[in-house]
Amino acid sequence: MRKRKPSLESGVPLPKPKHRWARRLTPLPTLLILGFLASPALAEMPKEFVYLADIDPTIEQDMRYGSANNFIGRVVPGYDAGECVLVKQAAEALKRVEADVRAKGFTLKVYDCYRPARAVAAFVHWAKEPDDPKAKTVYYPNLPKAALFADYIATRSGHSRGATLDLTLVPLDQASAVPAQPAAEVKPCTAPQAKQAPDGSVAMGTSFDCFDVKANTAAIGLTKEESDNRAILVEAMRARGFKNYAKEWWHYTLDGEPFPDTIFDFPIAPRSPGK
Repeated sequence: MRKRKPSLESGVPLPKPKHRWARRLTPLPTLLILGFLASPALAEMPKEFVYLADIDPTIEQDMRYGSANNFIGRVVPGYDAGECVLVKQAAEALKRVEADVRAKGFTLKVYDCYRPARAVAAFVHWAKEPDDPKAKTVYYPNLPKAALFADYIATRSGHSRGATLDLTLVPLDQASAVPAQPAAEVKPCTAPQAKQAPDGSVAMGTSFDCFDVKANTAAIGLTKEESDNRAILVEAMRARGFKNYAKEWWHYTLDGEPFPDTIFDFPIAPRSPGK
């Protein structure tokens, strides 16, 4: 039987590294090649992917990379719309998580879902640029920028496989009540949090995309409430087949994902009118 040739629609399969650390060290030129081959004019969302809003519109979306409210301070390449896109299996599993947490008085809020490979390349490029004092103060107050590659800025991201996402919890009575806005003051992501974060989500000990050991899911020094909130999210996600990345409390991947060795680079386009 002939091996099927990969197409632009299905993504670009890459050799599977033998060790986890090797997965994080795929050379940048590989990602740049992917971005060239899968340009917006050529690539469209594969049929295996869906808009989360079409599966469960009750899940809050605060898609940070489709705005300037993120660590690079501008819209990230590939995010032509602020929409959560996932493989269908992940979206349907997340819908089940939403039903579970609603029974406990929460709703989910997603910050990032599928991430085009060109966006990953943009992050790597940003990490090599000189420091922006404001970004450093807010997102990585205790680390030199070069150290971000070790655990936080991957040159090959699981998000580009379509079954990884970043999310948090929001009390049901706060859902949609607080618009997503950049912080008015320059405040480190590790600063003590109030009962609720500025975006209406529950206190988790750090904000999203905090490049710091305090963002580790089992970090020490959290309040009981922060630890309990993280545990609620971990348990709810695990019950529906998602596993957490231990260095980021917000980061989850569907176990048994359908494309474990394929990197996609189609842009996130606006949903069709009427949906």
